[in-house]
Amino acid sequence: MLTPKQVHFLGRLSLRLKEEGHEVFNTTRLYREANQLIKLQGFKAEIFGKHGGGTLKGKLLASIQRINELIPVISMEQPDLAISFSSPESARTSFGLGIPHYSINDSPHAIAVALLTLPLSKKLFSPKIIPKEKWMQIGVKKEKIIQYNALDPIVWIKNFKSDPMILKELNLDVGKPIIVFRTEESFAAYLLGRTSKESVIIPIIRKLKKQYGDKIQVMILPRYKEQISVIKSILKDSVKIPKKVVDGLNLLSFTSVFIGAGGTMTAEAALLGVPAISFYPREPTIVEEFLINKGLIQRTTDPNLACLKIVNILNNFDTVRADRMKKASDLIKDMEDPFDIILANLEVNN
Repeated sequence: MLTPKQVHFLGRLSLRLKEEGHEVFNTTRLYREANQLIKLQGFKAEIFGKHGGGTLKGKLLASIQRINELIPVISMEQPDLAISFSSPESARTSFGLGIPHYSINDSPHAIAVALLTLPLSKKLFSPKIIPKEKWMQIGVKKEKIIQYNALDPIVWIKNFKSDPMILKELNLDVGKPIIVFRTEESFAAYLLGRTSKESVIIPIIRKLKKQYGDKIQVMILPRYKEQISVIKSILKDSVKIPKKVVDGLNLLSFTSVFIGAGGTMTAEAALLGVPAISFYPREPTIVEEFLINKGLIQRTTDPNLACLKIVNILNNFDTVRADRMKKASDLIKDMEDPFDIILANLEVNN
């Protein structure tokens, strides 16, 4: 469970597997967001290695270290199979020890990760909106691709119940608009060198605060300690940053507008019916394009246009929110449970 999304998805999958009578051994790495969220969600996972940071060399060295730490433990545990969100370390360790590895992946744009994992995996589980041809271009055989009619966040959204205590914890006033920003995944291999050090969301926030001042509440959810330091040095006390990782889904349920420079929280906002704008600093992902076509999110990489879109949402909030809620409800009702598809296609000793 290497990222917040993976904590949500794999944490719940591990519980489902245990309910089916299986033994499960969860692993993670030393990584602020994942570690804190694992604890917050009540899951358990053994830590092996650490996040590799924002350089290719650092990522490679961290990957080697993690594999070295995994080998003796996995050799001793001897699991029947391994499942990961296309973790290179999980795939390589499993393959090297003769353990069947299953990948889950909804990000064909992360080509490096796909190339390092999918050829070593017995099967690939992926949302149906991603054409099989996308995976086949990376070298995955068609018969290995198992699709489910759902987006991954449905796993932790379908039984979600909001808790207003989060407003008190974050010192937020429900009487004033809450604008939540999620920073970009600046250390991801597919974004290295494509983003500025100060984060792509900074210009939008500056324009918003100049126009609205204290009439709005701006909450930023950074991914890394480095991002926190930069944001605080630039924006000072004009914005709020949680001191620790929070339940993002719960925060979204009380959010007026969400601006995401990544993928998962934008999809979460869309499926909750929260007005959302993607500021992802690359070409749109397949999931993003799907949600745009469904009328659930808007997209721009222009700070001025982003501000105009936010202002328009705030000025027509009740109408926009009602529209998003209906579209989200219509979309969700047709989705199947990814876990049903995954469990039906796991094979042991074959």
